Amino acid sequence: MTPRNPILAATDLSAPARHAVDRAFRVAADTGADLELMHVINQGAVNALRRLLGVRAGEVETRILDRARDGLYKLAVDLGQARGVAAGIHLATGGVLSAILERAEARDAGLLVVGAHGEDYLGHLLLGTTAERLLRRTPRPVLMVRQTPHESYRRVLVPVDFSAWSVPAVRLARALAPRAELVLLHAFEAPFESKLRFAGVDEADIDRYRATTSQEALAELRATAEQAGLGPEDALLGVHHGGPARVILTQEQEQDCDLIVMGKHGQGMLEELLLGSVTKHVLSEATCDVLVASAPPPVFRPSSGVTGTEP
Repeated sequence: MTPRNPILAATDLSAPARHAVDRAFRVAADTGADLELMHVINQGAVNALRRLLGVRAGEVETRILDRARDGLYKLAVDLGQARGVAAGIHLATGGVLSAILERAEARDAGLLVVGAHGEDYLGHLLLGTTAERLLRRTPRPVLMVRQTPHESYRRVLVPVDFSAWSVPAVRLARALAPRAELVLLHAFEAPFESKLRFAGVDEADIDRYRATTSQEALAELRATAEQAGLGPEDALLGVHHGGPARVILTQEQEQDCDLIVMGKHGQGMLEELLLGSVTKHVLSEATCDVLVASAPPPVFRPSSGVTGTEP
């Protein structure tokens, strides 16, 4: 993989959000991508201060901006030195969601990194809701960080539904976590299985039908891995009977995965930017980090080595 597009990590400078920034540094170190840290001063909070403080508002607003800039710079320096990665910083004022989307577009970001939960220093909930809204508004891959990172990703679970997204998802997982073990997973429920049982078909015949469906899915899973450029030893392959969301969450635990990579939707979704029910369920219930994307991802751009100063 040749890195081209940068990583944009949004932070509200809270302790939970620091975990997401740390993960962004680790991903940048693993992929050689540029990294930029971003913080947004909520325009609504600034306007409220102006109404409350009147003539003193300008002084307080300046302090807030200075404090945020200093916090962002310190974060870039501290984690940058620890991870061996130089990061740029960007401070914006406005609507949080729109500011992140505008910056991602301006930088042509290949990955957005946010915390699954966060709280800014003014006490307003921020990234807990922003992360999910981002997923509905951008085709760019979004990494929602839930865990405190201690190392590079070790084992990545990639649910595969054989839709057009499947091969790009495997490639994205390999690009994002080049040293991790990949687990490719397909969950299936044999077509018409319930109808066969309702019609009184013998259970042994249904079991044989299910086994045949499983073997066919495993062959297709091998073909998907090969299309994604993986060799026979590059990934674990698993086919499991059951509802996709339940199977994914079960395998996350049983396989001890620290990242799930999946698309916003699989087969049959009509709206490009709607989150499918399986994706929403996994986002809600998974304990590990989750990376969601809706289109074949761009590749990352290597770091220029310029330490964080605000553009």
